[in-house]
Amino acid sequence: MKKLLAGILALCMLLAMTACAGNTPAPAPAPAPAPSTTPAPSTTPEPAPAPAEKVSFTIFNSKNEIQELMEDIAAKYSAENNVDIEVYYSQDTVAAHLATRYAAKDPYTINMVDAKDVYTLGAEYGYDLTGQDWVADTDYAISAGGKVLGFPVCIEARGILYNADAIKATLGEDFDPDKITNLDEFKAFLDRMVAGGMAAPTGILKPDWSLAAHYLQHVYEERADVEGFVQDLYAGKVDLMQDEKFNAMMDTFDVLKQYNKFKAGPISVEDDQVHQALSEGQDAFQFGGCWEWNDILDYDYTGNIGIMPIPQNMQDDFTGKIVVFGAKYFYVDNSAATSDAQREAACKFLSWLALSPEGAEFISAECGMISPFKSNTVPCTNDIGISVKKYADAGLSITSYDYDPDDHYSKLGAEMQRYLADQCTRQELADAIENYWATVTPVQH
Repeated sequence: MKKLLAGILALCMLLAMTACAGNTPAPAPAPAPAPSTTPAPSTTPEPAPAPAEKVSFTIFNSKNEIQELMEDIAAKYSAENNVDIEVYYSQDTVAAHLATRYAAKDPYTINMVDAKDVYTLGAEYGYDLTGQDWVADTDYAISAGGKVLGFPVCIEARGILYNADAIKATLGEDFDPDKITNLDEFKAFLDRMVAGGMAAPTGILKPDWSLAAHYLQHVYEERADVEGFVQDLYAGKVDLMQDEKFNAMMDTFDVLKQYNKFKAGPISVEDDQVHQALSEGQDAFQFGGCWEWNDILDYDYTGNIGIMPIPQNMQDDFTGKIVVFGAKYFYVDNSAATSDAQREAACKFLSWLALSPEGAEFISAECGMISPFKSNTVPCTNDIGISVKKYADAGLSITSYDYDPDDHYSKLGAEMQRYLADQCTRQELADAIENYWATVTPVQH
């Protein structure tokens, strides 16, 4: 009975405790958080910005001797600057080739041309480069119509190239070009070379551009009033056989012909044969310019090739001087076929070429050209260029004439080739030159 009463009592106490627990109020729910003004982070990643679209542009190069170098530097610049550059070359006359491209509405973005082409093609199609940062760094930029249109690629010069090592090997003495002041002295020196064992000490390049655009050009350039003389040519007022400068230049040309190593085939000889002969000292003198440098290096170069004035018996204000000029120019196309993005990329490339250490190294060291930019202090690796700089620094330079008609060198170059091959007389050559100028349309500039 006692055990039964104890169990009933324990059960009653348990029921009482359960009842008390059930009557305890439930805790109030926590307040809802206030709405946030900051959006919750997205679980979807933001898309990466699209890379800038690669700009492609083209360069027309008219200096064959640096074509491979231009291709190499364009590839290097393209890889480092997210652009795509293609470099093209053509053996056609520059103006005719570019005219064909414009007719097809497919021009190059950057065009390397001669100075005269800047005044014609550049005046019509050239982009205004006036505000570019390289303009203040050179004295050779070309302007027309109040705009800077021509970017100078390099400085070049024309004259008689000589191989001093070949001369020393023949005569046993150092060569001093300053001691040859006229044609008679030059001819006497050539006779000494022949007597010393070099049977034919001169070489002559046959291309029309060398004979007419370069050698004949001195007949126009070496006079006080170049433009007046050219205008007289247009008007048919010039008698070249009575012109002292024409005869002086042709007298020198006759001497070069007389001692020409390639006299047996003067217009069939290849340029590389002429370059090799001078490079290796097979002959000692050749009319040309510092653009021959890369061709000369193709052979077993003896070293010590320089440049000197063309010796003439006519003594005047041009005696002892060489023609120094801005040789090639880039202009940027401004036609509808070229986009603003392409023009911008092209201008950046030209600025880099002119002002960056890499551009300076390319022009002066790799190409061996004389830079037209004052800030470029990289030594020129071109022996001829070093020789040119001495004349330029001394003020012994003649200004080039850049306004010949486009077909001048092809038409009159052919006439000079005939004279080189003894297929016409000096009188016939003079007549052909006079007839050409009297019938061609004058170049406006």
